[in-house]
Amino acid sequence: GSSSQSGTLKIITKKPDASGFAAGYALEANTVESGGTGYVAEGYINYPVSDNAAIRLVAWDQENAGYIDNVFGTRTFPTSGIAIDNAGLVENNYNTSSDTGARLALQVDLNEDWTILPSVMYQNTKSNGSFAFDPEVGDLEINRFYPESYDDKWVQAALTVTGKVGNFDLSYNYSYLDRDIDSESDYSDYGYWYDVVSGYGSYFTDNNGDLINPSQYIQGKDRYKNYSQELRISSDQDKRLSFIGGLFWQRQTHDIQQDYRVDDLNDDIAITGWPDTIWLTKQLRTDEQKAIFGELTYDITDKLSALVDFRYFQNDNSL
Repeated sequence: GSSSQSGTLKIITKKPDASGFAAGYALEANTVESGGTGYVAEGYINYPVSDNAAIRLVAWDQENAGYIDNVFGTRTFPTSGIAIDNAGLVENNYNTSSDTGARLALQVDLNEDWTILPSVMYQNTKSNGSFAFDPEVGDLEINRFYPESYDDKWVQAALTVTGKVGNFDLSYNYSYLDRDIDSESDYSDYGYWYDVVSGYGSYFTDNNGDLINPSQYIQGKDRYKNYSQELRISSDQDKRLSFIGGLFWQRQTHDIQQDYRVDDLNDDIAITGWPDTIWLTKQLRTDEQKAIFGELTYDITDKLSALVDFRYFQNDNSL
């Protein structure tokens, strides 16, 4: 719930259960009105390793149907008269997407008081095309002149340790996230209207000085790494006077790259060291947060409680 202004939705996955074996699966086929077909396949296995340990494996594969058509279109740049078309990219229901992933968890009850739960989760989301349409072209139709795609891969490892120290409950949580996103998108609409309004196309030449197609397209890369730790201690919450306190730390790095490209661009115009690149966004961002928090509750009656809490934090950002 860090920085959550309007509330947090918390989803708690089922934990491994050493009391018995269990397994299940689900299959689904679907279709989208004015679009294609899709499916979902998912399943799980809960396997007791011993009387006090079990593993749980969950896996899924989902294909989402497309419903946007990339229809044939042409475009002529007024400054140069250069004409292009998208014949090689024409496709019905071309905005498909898919999700494939798995989660593996191990729970070991060391004794009546202490439990450790390591887990790892992976997912790959891929999508193609655009999820918008142009009403000037047609209902659920669009003209795209360059490939558009989105590939999002991530893996998250986590460790939870819970136990008791005297009369107090103690929990420690650690997580690590590694996420890579590669994307490409059509930016040619902007180039065309820049040309219509301001003669933008007259600036784009090849190494021979000849005017070229000034359409732009974007190749993006985002690389995330996130580490977090939390140590929390709490007293018996059924007592009239109870408290919760803890420490929190998080660090995230984000390597950002947005490469705006024009094919056959003059080397004198391109970004130095980046052939065919007319604009480059390259940033490395680091966010770090440290916090200490606590809450003290006193039950005045069965229906009335007084509560005081605090959170002291420090956020640091570099770019």
